[in-house]
Amino acid sequence: MCHPHIFSLFLILLVLAFEACESQDCSNPPLDITVSQSQQAKFKTIQSAIDSVSEQNSRWIHIHISPGVYKEQIQIPMNKPCIYLEGSGSDSTSIEWDSHLNATFDVQANYTVAKSIAFLNTLNTPIILEKETPITQAVAALISGDKCAFYDCAFYGVQDTLYDHRGRHYYHNCYIQGGTDFVFGYGQSIFEASILNFSMGKNGPKHDGCFTAQRRTTANDTSGFVFKNCTFTGTRGNAILGRSLDAYARVIIANSYLSNVVTPVGWNSRTFVGHEETITFVEVGNRGPGANQSKRVKWMKHLSGAELDQFLNISFIDNEGWLPKLPTNIAI
Repeated sequence: MCHPHIFSLFLILLVLAFEACESQDCSNPPLDITVSQSQQAKFKTIQSAIDSVSEQNSRWIHIHISPGVYKEQIQIPMNKPCIYLEGSGSDSTSIEWDSHLNATFDVQANYTVAKSIAFLNTLNTPIILEKETPITQAVAALISGDKCAFYDCAFYGVQDTLYDHRGRHYYHNCYIQGGTDFVFGYGQSIFEASILNFSMGKNGPKHDGCFTAQRRTTANDTSGFVFKNCTFTGTRGNAILGRSLDAYARVIIANSYLSNVVTPVGWNSRTFVGHEETITFVEVGNRGPGANQSKRVKWMKHLSGAELDQFLNISFIDNEGWLPKLPTNIAI
């Protein structure tokens, strides 16, 4: 059994560490690091560059990643905030791995930014057209840090591509591909001007799927997925826009294009049939052949005015002004 004085000291230190982490604003002078696969490079892997960052870092560490395919699992631990990964374009800088147990890109730290990088979990990629590969969870990116942002990035997978686990996140001009629940989690996030492409992968099986699976757990939970000016598209099958992973799931899709890959019913309450009054699935101002709401589930919510604006406004994820404080060379 712990001595009470030692236990009290431990709690105080834990609180102080938590407060230090929460007060992090990355305001000290930035530092630039380059990752390259060339023989002369100091850092040949992305993880080695991240490992070089000091714990409780308090300045932006700008990690430039040269073109190439980086076959490695990446983890940014909780005690290394303020890391900005910048690739050379999502078509020329990619991070790839094939794992059921671990995400290719695992972000635990607050203030993580990524730009112009592709993240792939290739586990479910069938090799032979005639042989159907069993589909299982294979996460390309797991985001559990707070105040994280992604610009011009691509996320490729089949099942559970983007695990938007928890925290406030912003995605701009991103490409997200998958077949089953390929944006899922408890996150409180805005996706803007992005493409969600329903696909079971190259040479993959043809069957129906689902774009989102949000997991809001209580009425007071602030989480939810908001999609603004996005495109929902795909081939080889049909997909619902979302299903509820928990009783208070919340997804809002506004001013977006929905292709005919979207099924007429639109949404699914999963195991909460008969209790849909707590689920908030909203479509407003959308266009395209998949935006016809005449055959949607009857329990879909309809929001307008201030009730809708609270989600569409950037203050849904940023009532503190953290987005404008990101590195100045990130342009929207």
